[in-house]
Amino acid sequence: MKAIEMKREKTSMQEFEEAAAEHNRATYVLNLYVAGMNIKSAQAITNVRNICEKHLASRYELEVVDIYQQPQLAKENQIIATPTLIKKLPLPIRMLIGDMSDTARFLAGIGLQPQN
Repeated sequence: MKAIEMKREKTSMQEFEEAAAEHNRATYVLNLYVAGMNIKSAQAITNVRNICEKHLASRYELEVVDIYQQPQLAKENQIIATPTLIKKLPLPIRMLIGDMSDTARFLAGIGLQPQN
């Protein structure tokens, strides 16, 4: 019986490790909401792109939405401040507000650990 139980634990551990590895390979779908093309918006866009290229290279889709151009999207997604980033995938959905200049906070906010 102990051998069977140990095998189950190993299988569970392997499944956990495989799930964790899959999560780390997941494609991140991000929407960044900005209010016009001003310095604050440009800085947020640059920060998000730089962080994503460094930590999510080839594993992210970023859509920048100007709420002045598409106010209906801001309303639908309940955007109350800009810049705001919404991580749609992988689940859970998360929302970050600010210029995205703090890399550690950004990565924690989207549920990703920084690379060492």
